[in-house]
Amino acid sequence: MHWEPELPSGPAGEPWTPAVQALLRHLEQSQFDGVPPAGAGSTGPALPWPEWAREDDTLWQVAQWLREYHEAVADFVPPADAVWRKGGSWEPGLIIGHNDTAPYNATRSGRRLTGFVGWDFAGPVTRDADLAFTAFAWVPLNAHGDAAAEGWTSLVDRPRRLRLLLDAYGWRGTAGGMVREVRDRISAAIHDIRRLATAGDHDCRELIRTGLDLRLAAAVKELATFPG
Repeated sequence: MHWEPELPSGPAGEPWTPAVQALLRHLEQSQFDGVPPAGAGSTGPALPWPEWAREDDTLWQVAQWLREYHEAVADFVPPADAVWRKGGSWEPGLIIGHNDTAPYNATRSGRRLTGFVGWDFAGPVTRDADLAFTAFAWVPLNAHGDAAAEGWTSLVDRPRRLRLLLDAYGWRGTAGGMVREVRDRISAAIHDIRRLATAGDHDCRELIRTGLDLRLAAAVKELATFPG
């Protein structure tokens, strides 16, 4: 999936900024080193993605980063008045997911993943839902047309890559179960983008203008026949 344009981290005056800052402070105190410093360069919006983004070793690194992030954030209790861009309230059993761990937010040093930028969509989700978005973005499980634009010349290897990601993360469910989770997660993303666009969110209006919601809907439909 390619979310155009690359979304900013959010100006200081945005209502979700204090909640995101509290999250990042917690990660710093937890000595989680997977948050790049301000100004770190990401893969960016240019397509196709670099070859690095399609390698198995990178997929493994992404899964490791996500697992370590989920461990670091597991004991984070957001402030009672926390406001998240995606909405929703935290409750026990949920974590604050990154919610946008895609190649356009990835930073690297050489062939080593150093972390992810783009924390403005962080918000309450299950671990499985955060993993599902990551699988969608990196396996990839997006619509065939989007995958081709990203540089994928064949998608026959996706079942193996999905299992690689799940095993590297330590997720013990079936691949079919994760595909169902992905479909639910992306259906929710469509709703969020449209809701935020209607509420006046400039970036989400731009995503609607570029047809992202329709491409996501196509991906959900295609995944109904995903092997396994």
